[in-house]
Amino acid sequence: MPPLPLLVFVVGTGSLGAEIAAVRLLAPYFGASTIVWANTIGVVLVALSVGYWLGGRWADRRPEMRSLCLLALTAAALLAVVPFLADPLLHVAVDALDSISAGAFLGSLVGVLGLVAIPVLLLGAVSPYAVRLAVTEVEHAGEVAGRLYALSTAGSLVGTLLSALIFIPLVGTRRTFLIFALAIAIVAVLGLRPVRRYALAPAAIAALIALPVGTLKADAEGGRVIYETDTEYQYARVVERTDGSRALELNEGQAQHSIYEPGTVLTGDVWDGHLVLPFTALDRPPRRVAILGNAAGTTARAYEEFFPATRVDGVEIDSELSEIGRRFFDMDNPRLHLYHEDARPYLRRSDARYDVISVDAYRQPYIPFYLATKEFFELVRDRLVPGGVVIVNAGHPEDQDDLEEVLTATMREVFPHVLRDPIEDTNTLIVASERPLSALALRRRARGLPAGLQPTALEAADRIGAPLEGGRVYTDDKAPVEWLIDKSIVDYAAGD
Repeated sequence: MPPLPLLVFVVGTGSLGAEIAAVRLLAPYFGASTIVWANTIGVVLVALSVGYWLGGRWADRRPEMRSLCLLALTAAALLAVVPFLADPLLHVAVDALDSISAGAFLGSLVGVLGLVAIPVLLLGAVSPYAVRLAVTEVEHAGEVAGRLYALSTAGSLVGTLLSALIFIPLVGTRRTFLIFALAIAIVAVLGLRPVRRYALAPAAIAALIALPVGTLKADAEGGRVIYETDTEYQYARVVERTDGSRALELNEGQAQHSIYEPGTVLTGDVWDGHLVLPFTALDRPPRRVAILGNAAGTTARAYEEFFPATRVDGVEIDSELSEIGRRFFDMDNPRLHLYHEDARPYLRRSDARYDVISVDAYRQPYIPFYLATKEFFELVRDRLVPGGVVIVNAGHPEDQDDLEEVLTATMREVFPHVLRDPIEDTNTLIVASERPLSALALRRRARGLPAGLQPTALEAADRIGAPLEGGRVYTDDKAPVEWLIDKSIVDYAAGD
C-alpha cells in the first residue's frame, strides 16, 4: 500500500502542474493573456472545490484504500489523454467560435472546461478521501487534516515549479501532462491488487511519453511547417510558402510576427511603415533605433539594407525567437544588438537615447496592457532624443477603432504631435513626437531616401492622416486592454 502522504503529495503536483500546462495547450489557439489565465485558474479552482465535496462523500460511502487508489488511477488516466484530445477539441472550438468571433474569453473558457475540468475534479477528491482514511481518532482529526492538506499544497507548489521551469521547456507540454499522470499512476497502482494487472496503466502512459511529438498545428494555409517549438513563453512555428517566403507565427497562428521574402527586405506590410514613418519628423536617417518586439528581425533586416549605419537595439523577451530569426529569417545585421528582456523593464533600466522607438510587442490580438498606458509613453518620451519618434503598431479587427482611439488618446497626453497611418485593414501605425509631424515632410524627404525605399515612403505619405478622436486615457492603474479588444471582436461579428 502506498503511504497516504505520498499519494496526496503526488496528486498535488499533478493538479497545479496540469493548470500550468493547460495554459500552454490553450495558447496556440487563444493566446496567453490574463483572460486566458483567469479562465484556467477559475475552472481549476471550481473543479478542485467540487472534487473536495465529492471526495468527502465518496470516502464516507466507501472508506477503502483500494477505492482511493482507483480514483487516483482514473484521474491519472484522464490526465494522460488531455494533450491528445487538445488538438481536435480546440480546433472544433476555434472553428465554432470564429463563426461568431467570440474572442479569447469564451474560447478559452470552453477549452479549459472540456480539457481539464474532469481530471482536476477527480484529483481534488483525493485529499478529503485520504483524510477520511487517515483519521483513526476524532481528537486528532484536525492535526491529520492539516498535515495532509499541507502536503497537498506543497505538492502543488512543486508541480507548478517543475511544470513551468523544467518540464515544459525541456520536454514540451504533452510530455509534461504525461509525466505528472505517470507519477500519480505509479503511486496509485501500489494500492491495488493484483498489481500486475493495474501496472498496465502506468506502462501505457510511459509508452505514450516515448511517442514522438508531431506537428502541433498542421494547418498552415497553403504552406508547410518547417520548424515549430514550445518556447519558454509561447508556441512558435515557421511556415514556408511555395515561393520561398517564410512567416513566423506565434500561439494562435492568425497573425504573422515576422516575414522573410527572398530577394527583398520589403514586405508590403506593416514592417515597411516602421522604416519610413520616422521621416515625418526626422530630416536624416536615425542613428539609433529600438525595436520593442523584435521577433525574428524583419525590421532589423531592412535597416541593414537601407540604413546600414543605424544601430538597432532589438528587444525581444523570447530568446528562442532570435534563434529562429538567425536560422530562418536572415537576421544577421551586424549593427543589431539583441536584448532578451521584457520591453518596458528594458527601457526603464536603459540609459540609451533613441531617434526612433518602434513598439510591435503584442500577442495577437492583445497588446500587453503595460505598453498602452500613459506611464509607458512617458518612459518612451524620456528615452527619445529631442524630436525623436515613437511608432506603435495597433492591431485590430477590420473597421474596429476602439484600441487605436485609446492608444491615440493616451499618446496625446504625452506627445503634442500624433498622426496615423492606416497601413492595413487590421493594422494602424500611430506616430508621435514632440516635433511637428507631417505627410508633406515625409513626401519631401522621400527624395533623399534610398531608391528602393522611395515608393514605400510616398505611399505612406498618401495614407497619413490626422489622429482619431475619442478614446479614454489608459494608466497603469486602469488599462482594460483585453476587454476592449474582445469587445471590438464581438462588435465586428455583430456588424456594429
